[in-house]
Amino acid sequence: MPASSSHGSAPFTALDFQLVLLRRMADHNADLVEDARHELGVSIAEMREANRRWQAMTRAPRSRGAAARYRSVLGVPEASVRRPVGDLECEALLWPVPLWPDLRFEVLLAPNGAVWNEWLVRAPGAPGPALRLLEDLTPWSCTVDEAARAFAPARPMEGTAPTRWQLAFTAPDAGGVRRRCVAEFTWGLLQRVAVLDG
Repeated sequence: MPASSSHGSAPFTALDFQLVLLRRMADHNADLVEDARHELGVSIAEMREANRRWQAMTRAPRSRGAAARYRSVLGVPEASVRRPVGDLECEALLWPVPLWPDLRFEVLLAPNGAVWNEWLVRAPGAPGPALRLLEDLTPWSCTVDEAARAFAPARPMEGTAPTRWQLAFTAPDAGGVRRRCVAEFTWGLLQRVAVLDG
């Protein structure tokens, strides 16, 4: 796979965007990110540069809207799905992410075209993980929605930074003891689980 583009004048590519996702995950799972970076054939400097360019794009005074930005970087969505959210009908745009073949990057658009959410979800038709025990919740094993369904009722909490989400729930451990947990997700993918009473 070609290396990330490292010059400001070069196009920002789908590979660069994967580096942005990884950069946010490095705080929690440096080893997994390092393995993924090697798989992509890029340096730490290239990952930092991709993140710097992404931040500059999102903060530019005349920055294009988020949906247009994703289309320019990721191309035509693989799928566009109508999705009810409360009383509204929204549009979910899905793009493949080569690092995670069973996942898709989803951008949820409000009826007025504003981006409501942007995160990783399971690809349509791809089998999700079997989540029954606390021990099943390993880094990168599941998405926010999958954890919330498996350990309902789960309570969404504010994340510790942009692109981060948290869920509070109880889950049985391997010994059958129910534990109170808070799971942290980056770009919708599980990063770590804190056990509050164990």
